[in-house]
Amino acid sequence: MPRPAQPLLSYPSIVSSALAIIDEEGLEAFSLKRLAREMNVQAPSLYYHFPDKASILEAVARAIVLETPRPRERNPDDWIEYFVTQSLNFRRTILRHANAAPVLLQFMPRDVFAPVYEISAAFLSEVGVPDHLQVLVLDGLDRFTLGAALTEAMKRPANRKEIFPDVDPGSEPALTRAIEANALDPETLWAESIRTFLRGIDDPRLGRRP
Repeated sequence: MPRPAQPLLSYPSIVSSALAIIDEEGLEAFSLKRLAREMNVQAPSLYYHFPDKASILEAVARAIVLETPRPRERNPDDWIEYFVTQSLNFRRTILRHANAAPVLLQFMPRDVFAPVYEISAAFLSEVGVPDHLQVLVLDGLDRFTLGAALTEAMKRPANRKEIFPDVDPGSEPALTRAIEANALDPETLWAESIRTFLRGIDDPRLGRRP
């Protein structure tokens, strides 16, 4: 069977190519013309699948979120680690596509999170977190993870390994001492921050069943 004269376009292939351009060259390099050239087609061919550039970027954001693996096991005796893993997985996905951070900020697909929130709420009920604290947990984790990971992704690559870059020991001695005393890398520090937040929720004084 002869090969088609033009490459066959598909929704997934367009999204994959768009994300590859953004990952490798940055968001400023992305355009319909650039994408069409990458896929060896004419730009109008893309309109069969997407009405405009924004719709492609929306699909890219969705693909990034869906790429995040979910924790496979839920141990009620160690429920905090389930949510730490969930947060770390999303953080790693965002940093893996750091150039797409502005896309996620603008086109975050909130509907993708709904099934995850449902599973998480059911698990929180299972481990004894009362209903009135569950939104605090879910919303808090959402804000912490998205805010911190997106902020980190938008830093220069050289600064992502530094928690507080450009500190002046002369004018900021207390902060300098704190940084020198910290033995945790950014990811480990982030995980411990999530644990600290959830340990507060685990406090029986807040109403959690023992």
